[in-house]
This record gives sequence, C-alpha cells and structure tokens, in this order.
Amino acid sequence: MAEVGVMSDYVELHASSAFSFLRGASQPEDLAAEAARLGLPALAIADRDGVYAAARLYQAARELQLRAIVGAEVTLEDGTALPLLVTNGTGYANLCRLISTAKLEPREAAVVEAWRREHPLVTPADSHEDPRARKRPCFATWRELAEHAEGLIALTGDEDGPVLSAWRNRGADAAAAVAARLQTIFGADRLYVELQRRRQRGEDTALCFLADLAAARQLPLLATGGVRYATRAERPIADVFTCLREHTTLDAAGRLLSPNAERHLRSGRAMAELFQDYPEAVVNSLRLAERLDFTLQNLDYRFPDFPVGPGETMESVLREQTYAGARERIGELTPKLRAQLDRELAMINKLGFPGYFLIVWDICQWCHQRGILIQGRGSAANSAVCYALGITAVNPLRYRLLFERFLSEGRVGKDGHPSWPDIDLDLPSGDLRESVIQEIYQRYAPRGAAMVANVITYRGRSAAREIGKVLGLPGDVLDRFSALYANGDFPHTLDLAQQVKLSGLPGGHPRLPAMLALYRQMQGLPRHLGQHSGGMVFCPNRLDRVVPIENASMEGRRVVQWDKDDCEELGLVKVDFLGLGMMAVLQDAFALCTQRGEPLTLHTVPPEDPETLATIRRADTIGVFQVESRAQQATLPRLQPQNFYDVAIAVSIVRPGPIAGRVSHPLIKRRAGEEKVVYLDESVEHLMKPILERTWGVILFQEQMLETAMVLAGFSGAQAEELRRAFGFNRNTARLRKVVEQLQLGMRARGHSEAVVQKVLESSTTFAGYGFPESHAISFALLAYASTWLKVHRPAEFTASLLNNQPMGFYSPATLIQDARRHGLKVKAGCVQRSSWECTVEADDTIRIGLRYVKGLREANVRAMLAQRAARAFTSIDDWLARTSFSAAERRALAAVGALRTLASHRRAALWQVEAAWSAEETLLQQAGQESSGTGVSPVESTPGDTTKEDRQIITKRMPESTDMGGTLMPRTATPLAPMTPAERMHADFRGMNLTVGTHPMALVRERLPDVWRAADLPLGRDGERVKVAGSVICRQRPGTAKGFVFVSLEDETGIANVVVYPDLFEQRRMTINEEPALCIVGRMQSDRGVIHVKAETIEALNLAELPTQTSHDFR
Repeated sequence: MAEVGVMSDYVELHASSAFSFLRGASQPEDLAAEAARLGLPALAIADRDGVYAAARLYQAARELQLRAIVGAEVTLEDGTALPLLVTNGTGYANLCRLISTAKLEPREAAVVEAWRREHPLVTPADSHEDPRARKRPCFATWRELAEHAEGLIALTGDEDGPVLSAWRNRGADAAAAVAARLQTIFGADRLYVELQRRRQRGEDTALCFLADLAAARQLPLLATGGVRYATRAERPIADVFTCLREHTTLDAAGRLLSPNAERHLRSGRAMAELFQDYPEAVVNSLRLAERLDFTLQNLDYRFPDFPVGPGETMESVLREQTYAGARERIGELTPKLRAQLDRELAMINKLGFPGYFLIVWDICQWCHQRGILIQGRGSAANSAVCYALGITAVNPLRYRLLFERFLSEGRVGKDGHPSWPDIDLDLPSGDLRESVIQEIYQRYAPRGAAMVANVITYRGRSAAREIGKVLGLPGDVLDRFSALYANGDFPHTLDLAQQVKLSGLPGGHPRLPAMLALYRQMQGLPRHLGQHSGGMVFCPNRLDRVVPIENASMEGRRVVQWDKDDCEELGLVKVDFLGLGMMAVLQDAFALCTQRGEPLTLHTVPPEDPETLATIRRADTIGVFQVESRAQQATLPRLQPQNFYDVAIAVSIVRPGPIAGRVSHPLIKRRAGEEKVVYLDESVEHLMKPILERTWGVILFQEQMLETAMVLAGFSGAQAEELRRAFGFNRNTARLRKVVEQLQLGMRARGHSEAVVQKVLESSTTFAGYGFPESHAISFALLAYASTWLKVHRPAEFTASLLNNQPMGFYSPATLIQDARRHGLKVKAGCVQRSSWECTVEADDTIRIGLRYVKGLREANVRAMLAQRAARAFTSIDDWLARTSFSAAERRALAAVGALRTLASHRRAALWQVEAAWSAEETLLQQAGQESSGTGVSPVESTPGDTTKEDRQIITKRMPESTDMGGTLMPRTATPLAPMTPAERMHADFRGMNLTVGTHPMALVRERLPDVWRAADLPLGRDGERVKVAGSVICRQRPGTAKGFVFVSLEDETGIANVVVYPDLFEQRRMTINEEPALCIVGRMQSDRGVIHVKAETIEALNLAELPTQTSHDFR
C-alpha cells in the first residue's frame, strides 16, 4: 500500500485532466487533492492543445501547498502529441503563442485535406468547443515548434507521442530520426525520453527501445504515470470518453480501451517500485521539477494604457472628462457632488486605475456617437465618476449608493495587488452589440483581445445521451431518458430514481445500474468550450502571451482558454459587453419615436410618472423588462410600488436568493403594515436600522449583507469583499464555507446572541451566487420603468420594437399581440404591399406585422421585393410574381397567411393563382429546358423561385400575348374555391406564423364552454369559490424554489388565468400538462390583494378542432 501524506521524491509531470476533452476523466482540483494526499510536492497537468486547467490547478494547489506546473500536449502536423513543460516566463509565453498559432493560423488547403484524411472530422462527441462548429484541424508545424521552443522542455510522450508512434509504425530508425529532430530543437538538456509502465503487453520491449535510444543520444530518462484520472474509481468514465472520442460503444471498443486501471496518480514509493529497473527515471522527475519554477502568479499581464496628448496624463484627462460630464448630466456642481467626485478620483488614481475608466468611457463614447444605447450595470452604478462619464445611467447620490461597494483600498486580489473594478456594459442584443465587440478586436489587433470562455459541462440530457450511446442502449430508451430534460418536464426537481421510473426503463434492465453510476460520475465534467455571454479581456500587446486564444464557433469571434472566474483569480481584467433584448427594444422604440416626431432617450423618459407606476402596481406588465413573469405579476399588487426605488425592490425580490432566504413574504407584509418591522433582532436594532430601513428590516441587497458582516462581525472591507466573492464563486463551496465560518466566529466574538448568529448565517448562505447588488437592481429598475413608460405612453412603438426583437422575455409574439389588442392597439397582418421585413407602426398608430414572422421566408428575397415595391407598387399577383424571386414554398406561405390579400379577393384565390403559376411555370420550364440546353441550365435542378434570366425569357416568349401585363409570367385564373372561414384563417395563421392578428382561438369555441369562466371575469369571483377555466397554454414553470409546484398560464380572448398545480396532481397529469396545447382546469380560486390564482383540482385536455397548436414558453 502506498505511503500517504509523506513528502515524496517523485513528481508526476504528465497528467491529463478532463480539460483534455475526452482524454482525461478527473477535474484538476481532484488531481491536485489526490497528489497532495499522496505526498507529491508538485504536479504538472499537460492537457491536449491547451492550458485550460492550468488556472484551476494553480488555485487548488495553492490551497494544498502543492506546486502547480504548467504544461500541454501539443498536436503536431503528423497527428502525434508532444508534451511540453514550462520552465520560465518566456517558456510560458511561447507555449501560449504556439497553441494559439496551432488554433488560429490558416493552413494551406492541401495540408488541411491531408490532415483530415489522416484524422476523421471532428464531431460533437469529440470536440472540446461548441459542437455546432465544423472545426478546422488544430496542429503546430515543426517550424512553429522550433520558433517557440525557448523556455520549454519536451518529453517524447506516450504511445500518442512522436517517437513511439514512429517506432510502432515505421521502425526504430524512424523513431531515432524523430528523436534527433526534437533534440535539434530542444537540445540534450531540454528533451527527456519518457517512460511509462502500465502493465500492458509489449511495453517492456518499448521501454528497452526507449532506454537504448536515450543512451545512444545521451538524453535523460523520465518516469511518468501518463495519468488520465486521479484514482482507479474514475477509470469507467475514461472508458466512456474513449468510446465517445472514437465513435464506438463499449461492446465494440475492444483494444481501444485500456486493459486495466493503471493510469492513476501514484506516490513516490509506488513509482520507485514500478521502475526498479530504471531508478534514475524516477529521480529525474524531482530534478526536472526543480527546473520548472514558473507559476501563474508571474503572468506578464497588464491592462492597456489610455493614449493621452502632450502635456497630459491619464489622471488629468480623467478629471477633465469627469467634470465635463458632470456639468452636462447633472448640472450644478454642488459642494457635495464635488467632494464625492474628488474622493472617487483620488481613490481611482491611488489604485492606478485611471486608464481603465478612460478606456471604458471611450468605448461608451464610441457607442454614443453612433447612436448605440449603452448602460453600465452592477456595482459600477455606485460610482459618481461612472455616472458623470456616461458609463452608467443611475445617479448614485440620489439613491445614497456606496462607492466603497464598487472600489476601495481594502479590495485586493490573491496576488496582494488592488482588485480591479468590475464594469459591466449592457448593449442592445444583436448586430449593434456585435459591432462593439468587433471594434474592440480591431483596436487591440487580432491577438490582443478575446472573449472569455464558458466551460460547457456534462449535465442532464447531454450526459444521459452520451452514456446511453456508449452503452449501446436502443434509441427509444435513450429518447425516453433524455426527453426528461426537455423544459416541460423539469427533471431538476426529481431524484434519479424518479427520472428512471418516468423514462419507462424497466427496473431490471441489465445496464441500468451502470448507466446510473456513470451518469452520476459524468455530471459536471467539461464537455466543450463555449464563449461567455459578453466578457472580453484585452491587453496592449499580445494577449496570446498570457493565455492561448482560439476561434469560437461564431464567425469573427475568438476566446481565451479560461473562464471568467479563472481570469479574475489571475488578474486578467474583464469588461462585459452584455446583450440585453430589452436594450434592443428600447433602442428601436426610441428611434421610432424620434422618426415620428417625438425624440426620446433613456435619459429623457419622465421620472416618477404616476400612470407608469400605477400600471406596475396593477401588474399590467406583459412585455416589460424584469417584472413580466407570473411570479412578478403575483408580487406587484401586493408590494404596491409607489416610487422608482420600490421598482428596484420589485426587481430584486422575485429571485432565488430572497425566496430561498424567506425574505420576500416578510418584506411584502411589512410593506403593507401587516407585520411588525424588526431589524434582524431587537438586540441589534440600533446597528441594523440604518442598513435595513429602506427594505423594511430584511436583508435584500448584497450591500446590506456586506454591511451586516462589517457591523456585526467586525469584518474589514477586504474581508467583506472576500465574502462577496465567495458568494459569487459557486465553483468552490469550500471557499464559501470558510468565509461563513469566519463570519460566525466574528459575530460570537462580539457577543451577539445565537439567534442573531443563526439569522445572519441563514441569510448569508442563501445569498451564495444569488445576492443582488442594490446598484444593479436600480440599473435594471431603470429599464423596467422605461419599458413600462413606453408601454403606457408609446404603446405602438414599444410593441412593434418588442415584436422585432423576439425571442425574448416570458411571452410569445402571439401573446404579445393579444395583449396589445386588449390595450386598444390595432394590429394588422403582414402584407406584400404594406409590410416591411420588420414590424412597423403606421400613421394611425396601427402595428403592421413584418414579413419576418412568415415561416420559411428568406430575408434576402423579401428585401429584393421591397426594392421592387419602392420603385413601383404591385398591381396584381401576376405582376408580383414577375418582379419577385420567391420560391414556390415562399409564395404559398405568403398566400396562406393572407399577405397577398390586397392583390386577390381572398386567401384561397391567392393560393390558387400562385399554385397555377407554379404549375404553368414548371411545365414551361420543362419545355424551356429542351430549348436552353446550350445555356448549361438544368430545368430539373431549378425551382420557380430560382429560375435563371434565360429561362424566364423563354417562358415569357411562350406566354399568350393576351396575358402579357408588363412582364407577367402567368395567365389570370379564376378560382373555384370558397374563402376560408375565420377558424381556417386562424389555423393558417398559426401554421404559417405561430400567431394571428384575428380572432383569439378561444373566442371561436366560447359558446361551447358555457360553464367556463373567462379570465377577465375571475376578479368577480370569491376567494375559495370553485371555478372552471380554460385556454391556450402560454407558459409552464416549475422553479427549483417552488418545492415541486407547477405554475401554468392559460390565455383566452380576455386575458390570462394563472393556475397553481400541486406536486401530486402534476405527477398524475404530467403528460397532459406538459404536452397538451390547451387545457380545461377546475379548481378553487385564491384571491389575495388583487392577485388571483386557481388552485387546480382536475386537469383535462381541451380537445376542440377549432383550437390550433400553439407553442408555449416553458421555464424552470
């Protein structure tokens, strides 16, 4: 048995973590923990083509007093993998640049094609990046390896390495030639012949060859474990990953799988016993480790300086722009404002951050100059300097926000240097945000900026399907199991046994135990690398000297190999450019208002508007930012927001943290005067009232929790900041637990009662990962208020913009349109004579549906049609057909949804004409094909929407002269078909657009439901009264904080009825609730201060032919 806990004379220098993506099976933290347990003084992780795990290993090793060594296996152009280890800062920079070059550098077509012939195309199963992307081959050439060899030590590698691969495939001479080539690049002192012993057949022969090779070339030997997992227990997952990488099953894998579980970490004693015949190879591991003295603490990273003119400094420019902005945005510079600005500027300058603020300001200026809406959020809103510079939209003096929450001298990083401020910028989602991101790329050169990574892990459906495929489970079994992870089935609320039972898998299935065991092991392991929602890091020179950069799946995007937590821990400054759908809505709505003669911006929206606040109190908030959800609509009438700050509270209260911490209901009751306001405990009221007075004695905001820790536990500002970081760092529960213990000890040391201690601890632990900064809440409240103001005062512009930026929010376009109509807006259907691609507002405030909502239409074809229409209006369907290039399917789609009604008497007449056109054109094309054979165009390969100019000329010649109406292609044909009924039109609308501007489906069946209450009539009922409601399902929700309850929203022609389904009833009627598009529900009405729910007792499908199938928005 290996000796544990005693410092070893061996170091493992070749381990792969799960960040080798389908090669390693353990998290870097687990490898570090096992290495420390075994007494190893250091550990090197060398993942394939990346340093993905380096930051996590460094952080874990630091806690364990273990030295983390950086390395990577770099794929060469022959497909072999060369392990490289970093000796110093130069070597680290070279490794990062080499990997970046392999990932980014374009390759000649012939080289790429040859590489792909030798290496099958990367597929989702073996891609460590977004599986939707077809990845280019990643490899470094020998020339590139030589150019980046300084500061690196190479190992000859295992069976995937260049030396053993050459020996196995081409013989000893070829292997010796490869070793000589490596020795030429690295020299005899930086190339080690690697020995691995895993008790496999034939390995002794390979070891003898390698030992002889080392002796012949005077190279040192190095023993490694070729580690793929921390302990033997992870070997099954390694086998699963091998099968996924090789596209096979466990049954068929055969020799692809390791015959044993020997690729685990070993102690020094175990390695000495294993390599008794090569003792120097073990000793060399310790000697080599002593040479590898680089750590990630020595990263050569700095944030860019802001360029200034002669005689200027960054400090002077920052002060000048701050005061100029303050005069413009605030007006009078009161003594209080001047003192605050001077205090903040002094702190910014002292900590060395003026360049950071100027660069963010400059980005915001670039956006303002181009009319792009931009707003800082988060703790940056605590800063008067940020407000003056136009970075944020909230005046912190008005709301008494603390600058210290954003920036203070006591905030330090792990390296002891001041912790950088965090400014998140909200932008309109879509093309405008992308233009800002591309501007950053342009400013800092191709390799000076990149997005932060997002590590996508195996969980739920992905884990279930991958394991099932490897085990060879039938497709129907895989479908049943993985289907549980559809939004509608909410599997996160079930334990694994329930999931299996519900999947329909027989309890005695022979592979079920293995599947469940593997499923549990695979949860949380990295699957591929994605990109963060908006975080970017950049530097003044080469970012790829600090961390490797690779292409993202999205065209024109690049990502670093670390996620946001890794970057923050290692001091890389991240600026978030976050896309918000509501920012895009506001951008478009303000533009529409300006175009229609009423200029409006976010800063000119009238504050504290009574009608807007009354609308929020009524929860008339469909489509409004942050307060439109069912839970928010159930809260607003009880909270009764009276002013803007109350809106900020409303934005914050319906969140997992406050709900789990049981502060939402007390706050609402205290706000209504139904419960006494207590400031945590009477014994500390004098301390807590100043902190909690605005939230009626409950800890709602992150700042309040931090102030509580400082007041009750004596925390310093730095300790409070560590508490905040621990809350947000959900990857490390041990870190959070440690800080919470310090909080507990501090409160007890200051003599607070156990009751107070427990109340604070309960609140703090539920805040982990969910605590909302007060400044962030106010920033979001501004968007909530502005969107409500638009809904009230400029409803047409707001609704059109909302429809143009779908999908977003809680509700489908169909529901948004019905809500607009209930508010008196006219909404007209798409029309080839009147519509644009986007939804528009006509002169009488009517909303015209854009053709973007017609399924199957290509935007380019619509844009081409709009150009034709701008030149001359269409006079008939024949004229429209002649001047547009829509395919037959697109023509049918437009006719079916009524978009041709101004050119035909009714929809079926339009369909008849476009079908007649299709039939005639098809016939003429076939005939034309015989006459146009010389043109090289095959009529069989063409479609009516894609006819060539030559074909159209021949077709036109064959048309009767009497039908030539300015270039028309088709004769007029009278239709024998009757117009569609209202029900048929509605079905056609939902088939073609997933919405209708006509009658609501429920209105068509109302007479057949005499005992069903309309949604609008529910307020007339009594609390506890038994009612029956019915409607289209527009939303299903089962939050993790709801203890298994399901919330269903039913829409009819008058509004929305909200239904609460108890867990037992949900289990009984699961399929009906999840699958049926319309439901009829009987239950008891629950009415509380204007909030009405129906507590379901029976649930049935509403199966009526008149009702179309609608898509609901389902949430967890």
